[in-house]
Amino acid sequence: MTSENHGTLKGDAALVMSPSGSSSQGQPHLPSTMMNLFPDELIQAGWSKCWSKRENRPYYFNRFTNQSLWEMPVLGQHDVISDPLGLNAAPASGDVVSDTGLGNGQRKRRLSEETPQGPNSFKRPKYVAVTQSCGVLDRVYWDLDVQTNAVIRERAPADYLPPHPEIELQRAQLTTKLRQHYHELCNQREGIEPPRESFNRWLLERKVVDKGCDPLLPSDCDPVISPSMFREVMNDIPIRLSRIKYKEEARKLLFKYAEAAKKMIDSRNATPESRKVVKWNVEDTMNWLRKDHSASKEDYMDRLEHLRKQCGPHVAAVAKDSIEGICTKIYHISAEYVRRIRQAHLNLLKDCNITDGAEAPEVQDRLVYCYPIRLALPSPPQPRVELHFENEIACLRYKGEMVKVNRNYFSKLELLYRYSCIDDPRFEKFLSRVWCLIKRYQVMFGSGVNEGTGLQGALPVPVFEALHKQFGVSFECFASPLNCYFKQFCSAFPDTDGFFGSRGPFLSFSPVSGSFEANPPFCEELMDAMVTHFEELLERSSEPLSFIIFVPEWRDPPTPALIRMESSPFRRHQLTVSAFEHEYRSGSQHICKREDMYYKAVHSTAVIFLQNAAGFAKWEPTPERVQELLGAYRISGRAALGTEPTTKDHCGLLYL
Repeated sequence: MTSENHGTLKGDAALVMSPSGSSSQGQPHLPSTMMNLFPDELIQAGWSKCWSKRENRPYYFNRFTNQSLWEMPVLGQHDVISDPLGLNAAPASGDVVSDTGLGNGQRKRRLSEETPQGPNSFKRPKYVAVTQSCGVLDRVYWDLDVQTNAVIRERAPADYLPPHPEIELQRAQLTTKLRQHYHELCNQREGIEPPRESFNRWLLERKVVDKGCDPLLPSDCDPVISPSMFREVMNDIPIRLSRIKYKEEARKLLFKYAEAAKKMIDSRNATPESRKVVKWNVEDTMNWLRKDHSASKEDYMDRLEHLRKQCGPHVAAVAKDSIEGICTKIYHISAEYVRRIRQAHLNLLKDCNITDGAEAPEVQDRLVYCYPIRLALPSPPQPRVELHFENEIACLRYKGEMVKVNRNYFSKLELLYRYSCIDDPRFEKFLSRVWCLIKRYQVMFGSGVNEGTGLQGALPVPVFEALHKQFGVSFECFASPLNCYFKQFCSAFPDTDGFFGSRGPFLSFSPVSGSFEANPPFCEELMDAMVTHFEELLERSSEPLSFIIFVPEWRDPPTPALIRMESSPFRRHQLTVSAFEHEYRSGSQHICKREDMYYKAVHSTAVIFLQNAAGFAKWEPTPERVQELLGAYRISGRAALGTEPTTKDHCGLLYL
């Protein structure tokens, strides 16, 4: 079945017919009239024959892989992508290609993984019917068939400790406690709620400079005081300024700010000059508010901006020591938690006769295609993790702690694991590693409503397709196993993500050649480090190297990273996609509802091409190619799903 046919099926609101002729929206069933004509071998392999009411013809559905075909499948002639459980595979002996030059530990592939075979074999379409909801077959958001063009120098296995559910559970509990400490310190010392997402951005910013051993929590940073956390808490002093729609809201906000500024100056150890300036400006503002005049919303906002300029520096001066104390306290608690987690992890490995300190294997100095990051230490035996399905949700439970993921994303993790993992051919550790993976991202995002989802906002499928077709892009610099489009990507957590294809943290990844997409989280320190890394890579390499970067076009004030890229000697082209005229896929795409899958960006997006000379010669952003890319943005994912648009700040892909 071609991808074109498959797209027709998904848009057809295909229904499965029961023997009585009534429609069903659950798992596809096998009509009784077809039962005798369908081979038992295909049924055992997960295939069933279903009926498309709109097309008025049968199609074939695999309950293990969630794939659909118009033609009857043939056993032994489908690649691993269409058969992740290996039930259909019947390879001939010697049907193996060499892995020469593929890199340290990269698994050999059967020929059936590389080339289609047989009359009914097919390259897995990018839009695969995976779920049947409200009569409409949804599409997935990845193309794992794309092979990498990213070349690196062979590298030794990483020295991260292998993941284990018991340790991940302890890390989750301590991280939650750390969030609670942060909330209490902000409330007790400054009388404010923690700025939204500030703890998440603190984790991102700290990992740029952290030399500690924990993949999530910082423990060895210089400086100790986080610029990101300090800046965000200070911005909410003396009160948080919210977006205003109406005049009365603006008036109340001006009054509250004036009152809070005076209270803070009176209660802190301020200089006489600061007390005088703040008191005079607050009294002037109060007198203005008491006047009986018809001020507009703009008048109130202008007055608020004037008051902030006059009082802000004095308020910041008296709050500085307190906010630095918050940042320092949170960092030291984090370092203590890392020490506890590390000790518990080493004790667990010791009980399994696994010691930290084995000699690293010898690595050849050669160029290879990039391969998933490997861990130096073997994994300990894994405990039992229970799996069950609730409709279209896969639920994994360990010691009463449940994590959830959409069924088709669970299937995606199976595919990535089969491609990338080399130490678990029987999938005996698969469920525990999936549990650790999802738990890690769940803990990083936080427990608030929609908290952290912006950290994994992704480009739409048509944009990825255009990037690959027009500019040879085959690699994502900032992604995760949950939201990646290609099977080769960099991500935050090498210990949990490497089993699912991650090449490790991007700031530690040094490609020699290749074409890359970068859509970073919008943390200023991270974005600045990203630009530095790009320019160092482009300066060193004479091979074709290209980075296409997607960042918000913030001009008031402009971000340092944007200014640096616009003035970079490697900048070859730049374009802007206007606000509200393009969309992103939700960071919670692996678990969210269909109607929440896409949202419109409220900021314009700058797309910048950084390329060395060879990369420019190979992937030049010609007007024709750029128009194809812009055209891809005009294809709406929400329209395909039949959902209403939403708007949201886009915060990029998850990094580290």
